[in-house]
Amino acid sequence: MLRLDKEGAIARLMIDRPERHNAMNLAMWQALPDLLAQAVDDADVRAIVLTSATPGLFCAGADIAEMLAAREDLALRAATQSAINAAQSALAQCPKPLVAMIDGDAIGGGCGLILACHMRVATARARFGITPARLGLAYPLHDTGLLVDLVGPGQARRLMLTGQLVGAEEALRIGLIEEIAESAHEALRAITANSAFTHAATLHTIARVIAGQRQEDEASLALFASAFDGTDFAARAEAFFKRKN
Repeated sequence: MLRLDKEGAIARLMIDRPERHNAMNLAMWQALPDLLAQAVDDADVRAIVLTSATPGLFCAGADIAEMLAAREDLALRAATQSAINAAQSALAQCPKPLVAMIDGDAIGGGCGLILACHMRVATARARFGITPARLGLAYPLHDTGLLVDLVGPGQARRLMLTGQLVGAEEALRIGLIEEIAESAHEALRAITANSAFTHAATLHTIARVIAGQRQEDEASLALFASAFDGTDFAARAEAFFKRKN
């Protein structure tokens, strides 16, 4: 299932269903937004990690047994589609830094999970695949958009049409992940040392840019100006000059 652990300023949202290779069932998709919201609402949490509770095993995707059952059960089909969309939207719209730490295979819906995160760190043994073509399924529009944003339409077509798995080095080369490392510790250390205000502003602004915003408007100018009145800037600027002197 899914569980949420906390260590200092870092919350870990962990996939924990090793007996089914961490395949995501309906209950897990439904639980994800609420667990993520708990981490977001915790003032002590500065960064969130999406990972597996089992080393070497990330996520095999959606539960195929449930998907087969959904052929005959229209209510299950609708509930699953709604839950997946809600979970992916919650991840993509997370207002705190959200890092996927991948060790093992991220396949199908498992790859979709990491696409919705802000950063992706993978071990050298990680593999990635978007495999609906092997099963005769259609990949969700939302997740396809996230993939195209990361790797471009050409690589997105290659991954989706072939259904082939790619290793960590290839994933890094095409922009599917940002870093190869044995853990996300260094990235998280750097993130949690920085300003929470700037994190929120950065994620908000990048989301607007991805959506097509390129010109400053009243909202973007107000966001920029608000930093100067914030306690975060005042405290960090004072600390900067103390170190310099």
